Amino acid sequence: MRPNILNPLFAPITSLPGIGQRLAKLVEKLAGPLVVDLAGHLPSGLIDRRHQPHLSTAESGLIATIIVRVERHLKAHNPRHPYKVRCSDPTGFIDLVFFNAREDYLLRMLPLGQMRAVSGRIDRFGGELNMVHPDHVVPAEEIAQIQIMEPVYPMTAGLAPKVLRKAIDAALERLPRLPEWIDPAIMCQRHWTGWRDSLLAAHHPESEGDLSALAPARMRLAYDELLSNQLALALVRLRNKRKAGRPNRGDGALRRRIICTLPYTLTRSQEQAVSEIVADMAAPTRMLRLLQGDVGSGKTVVALLAMANAVEAGGQAALLAPTDILARQHFATLEPLCKAIGLEIALLTGRDKGKARDAIVGGLASGELKLAVGTHALMQEDVAFADLRLAIVDEQHRFGVEQRMALADKGAGVDLLVMTATPIPRTLMMTAYGDIDVSRLTEKPAGRQPIDTRTVPLERLHEVADALKRAIAQGARIYWVCPLVDESEVVDLAAATERHRMLRQMFGDRVGLVHGKQKAAERDAAMNAFAAGDLNILVATTVIEVGVDVPEATVMVVEHAERFGLAQLHQLRGRVGRGLAKSSCLLLYQAPLGETAKARLQILRETEDGFRIAEEDLRLRGGGELLGTRQSGLPQFHYADLAVHGDLLAMARDDARLLVERDPLLKSDRGQALRMLLYLFRQDSAIKTLASG
Repeated sequence: MRPNILNPLFAPITSLPGIGQRLAKLVEKLAGPLVVDLAGHLPSGLIDRRHQPHLSTAESGLIATIIVRVERHLKAHNPRHPYKVRCSDPTGFIDLVFFNAREDYLLRMLPLGQMRAVSGRIDRFGGELNMVHPDHVVPAEEIAQIQIMEPVYPMTAGLAPKVLRKAIDAALERLPRLPEWIDPAIMCQRHWTGWRDSLLAAHHPESEGDLSALAPARMRLAYDELLSNQLALALVRLRNKRKAGRPNRGDGALRRRIICTLPYTLTRSQEQAVSEIVADMAAPTRMLRLLQGDVGSGKTVVALLAMANAVEAGGQAALLAPTDILARQHFATLEPLCKAIGLEIALLTGRDKGKARDAIVGGLASGELKLAVGTHALMQEDVAFADLRLAIVDEQHRFGVEQRMALADKGAGVDLLVMTATPIPRTLMMTAYGDIDVSRLTEKPAGRQPIDTRTVPLERLHEVADALKRAIAQGARIYWVCPLVDESEVVDLAAATERHRMLRQMFGDRVGLVHGKQKAAERDAAMNAFAAGDLNILVATTVIEVGVDVPEATVMVVEHAERFGLAQLHQLRGRVGRGLAKSSCLLLYQAPLGETAKARLQILRETEDGFRIAEEDLRLRGGGELLGTRQSGLPQFHYADLAVHGDLLAMARDDARLLVERDPLLKSDRGQALRMLLYLFRQDSAIKTLASG
């Protein structure tokens, strides 16, 4: 149960003044549905209202706070024209300008002959001073009410800044004083204040420096968030390690036969990964390991050798993929290898129905069928295994800690291997996989050639088309990737459908199209036609980023490459260079390029090392902006920016490990305070872990 002291923070935003059902939708879109979300919605800018000149010295374009006398109201006869209120001070005159204003409201706010303090941007039109829609108008004696340093918040259309500010102030009034969960030595060393005081300070910046991610208040909040993340992972890891495992020791016979049938030798890192996995499986505790391999590094073969080890030990193994395409891709790679050594493997997806499905489900339940590849269909209730020893989850989407355990729960003490093709920077690895041991595949299989990567401005599109004609004449197959599916008036980008039309006019009907809005069967038909060589060009959106393996494809064209993240461009480039022929990647960009975009494209030209690319992507873009974070299972941070707060993450990880070693049930005084932290950051799965002991 959440502690009562936190309940006011977990109330809906409609409990705040001025936020009814209509505005609640806008606030939820901006910050979230709860009071705690609005309390965490931090300012992104600052308005300095300290400038208090006389009208004779007021400068155009500056924010000023001035005391004036209301002289007269100048109502416009045409409703399209503005309503003006002429004001003065001893040195000159200024017109306060209002559009679509109600006269009765303005007469009440600015009564004739009265002194008023007004604050806003001063402009000069035709020699006259103007202030359009002043930000603040109060009686002169209440000038202290106007905030001298006023925070500016990220906004959304339809929500007035004053309404948002009032709701945020009300949310901040609900902040309770909570027991301190950070180690006193860290608090002292960093000169941090408590959680409540830090959050209040972040909402009341006194200089531009206070808005920085390195400001003490923001560092403190980032550390709280990272500590909650690392503590949750440490608790889940402890629970999983404590769950009874069972030794799975194979005799190596099947593995040796598979290796003999391969047309190539394993790389050093593949051999290393297999030995780490086999050692983990032989231990009495459950294996929890991540296999992180760049595009084309040979993860699927490592997965098969791990599955063979489970079969050698007398059990079954299953590989879970996030999409139908990827499941079929894995099956197409594994099935010939399994067939060559007389081992049956089945594919189970949502498309399988009737007798075919019944036969697979029956084979898994009886134990006759040893290996399965599938989608979420494998996790359905009626799918049971006779003796599941190894579960492999291919993590190309957001599989949380809980979901990746769901397949493992279909057996007793099941070993778990998670795979990802997304090269993840080490700092992000800590936040997503703190509960897992890691094996990395760092080499490409023998025979893979480097990919010639070039950047070309979009105005040379016709030269590119001519080059493609020559390539097709020599038997090349080409991917052409666009960032959008349909033309958008908002974003002037080439759409896949439009580009498909253009290329068909140039190259005839051997041009296919795949995108996320198509039906699965239609998409598969185009993919299969391309793989079979019936199409020369496949125009696509980023649906082909993962799980498409056509060794004959040797050219990748990415249109508007400057709009893609580095990691995503690297994934797309990895769709070519999978065969023995020389491959190239053309990155088409819209000139002129910004500095960051230029640096990103330059890195792709320099290296094919996915791990270096991932680190550079994090450095250039910041942790919160990495493209593909939602798909790759990486957590989204609110206060923490991993490009800036890497040292805080390492500190939080060390602290969390020590805490769990000393106080695994969080029963000490600090442990109780840390439970509060977990609730505050909604780490509910970790709380459940504590409840289950």
